[in-house]
Amino acid sequence: MNNYLKANIEEESLQSTLSSFSKVYRIRKQTNTKYWLWGTLGLLIVILFLPWTQNIRARGNVTTLRQEERPQEINTVLPGRIVKWYIKEGDYVKKGDTILQLGEVKVDYFDPDLLKRTMQQIQAKQQTVDGYKNKVRTTEIQAGALEVARILKLQSLDNKLLQQQLKVASDSVDLIAVNNELQVYQRQIDAGRLMLDSGVISLVDFEKRRVNFQNAAAKKISVENKYLQSKQELINVGIEKNSVIQDYTDKISKAEGDKFSALSSAASTEADVAKLQNLYASYDVRNQLYYVLAPQSGQVIKAKKAGINEILKEGEMIVEIVPSKVQYAVELFVDPMDVPLISIGQKVRFVFDGFPAIVFSGWPGSSYGTFGGKVSSIETSVSSNGKFRVLVAEDEHDKKWPAHLRMGGGASGIALLKDVAIYYELWRNINGFPPEYYQPYAENEKKKNK
Repeated sequence: MNNYLKANIEEESLQSTLSSFSKVYRIRKQTNTKYWLWGTLGLLIVILFLPWTQNIRARGNVTTLRQEERPQEINTVLPGRIVKWYIKEGDYVKKGDTILQLGEVKVDYFDPDLLKRTMQQIQAKQQTVDGYKNKVRTTEIQAGALEVARILKLQSLDNKLLQQQLKVASDSVDLIAVNNELQVYQRQIDAGRLMLDSGVISLVDFEKRRVNFQNAAAKKISVENKYLQSKQELINVGIEKNSVIQDYTDKISKAEGDKFSALSSAASTEADVAKLQNLYASYDVRNQLYYVLAPQSGQVIKAKKAGINEILKEGEMIVEIVPSKVQYAVELFVDPMDVPLISIGQKVRFVFDGFPAIVFSGWPGSSYGTFGGKVSSIETSVSSNGKFRVLVAEDEHDKKWPAHLRMGGGASGIALLKDVAIYYELWRNINGFPPEYYQPYAENEKKKNK
């Protein structure tokens, strides 16, 4: 036993012919561990120099670029009670299809012949307007006739006035002649008195001269009276003319007043007609609003009321419609620190919930099951979750997005930034530096300029 303990196993194994030494002690075995170690280290060094695409990850939901393509509520414009449902939840409807029928709940609109009776009121008011307009035309004709009569009457009075003026002139001439004749007779009687006293003429001749003088004096009084009467008639004709002018002015003014009164009444009645027509149009539109129609084609979901005779308030939601034809987009919520790295037109890769994918974030070309997009808009106001909302549209030059996407489905976005070496990306993450700032449009402009 001591011999074995003191034995040199290496020498014994070299001299011995037994195979147990080589199998138990593996003294002569050659190892390749160092070669594997150096090979792995070299491979790691090579990997460190491989390209790596920097990226920003964000979660979001499937939505649309246009507001009218998003799920929308259908609200009732009128308060009412449900009379009949024409669809059920989950049905697909086309634009203009009837969703439900409402019944009236306000007493003011219970009359089934409300439109007919309103139209009768409009027609009655319209006839009143026509009557006022006819009255206006009648008063215009009456005023025209009065104006013609006034002109003719004034012409007649003007002629009469002219005749009276001529008569006054004639009477004034007669008065002058009588005065001249009286003066002659006065001289004759004065001369006759002297001649009578001298005895040249007889008393009979003197009496004849006195009689002639007295006749001339009487004639003068008659002519003066006639002259004064003619002047009075001239004044009376002038007064009559003024009276005629005043009378016809009053009549014409009254006719004009009736005309303007009729015009005012016609305008007031036309205003009533307009109000009734407005009321009629409102009633007509209200009748059409009893039937709630689909504003666009889509699927009906989220019915808020069930059954018949349930009451809907004004503006209350009835159902929600998800449009059939939409242009899908993805809304991503990016951390404020990463927002400066996002720009319009930047490429983004997506993994949609429910669609299998194998993702290599640093090598997007090697990923499977991802879909491409471009940044469409970046909101400048922070959302309620403390992040900024970014809308990404489908990339037309990449493969089409799945046809079975649903509104509100989840999506994971990978915004692609600059291509760098893996060692640089490791160094950046260890030191906590941000990714390289990248603007695709700026690089495109540089390429164009070159």
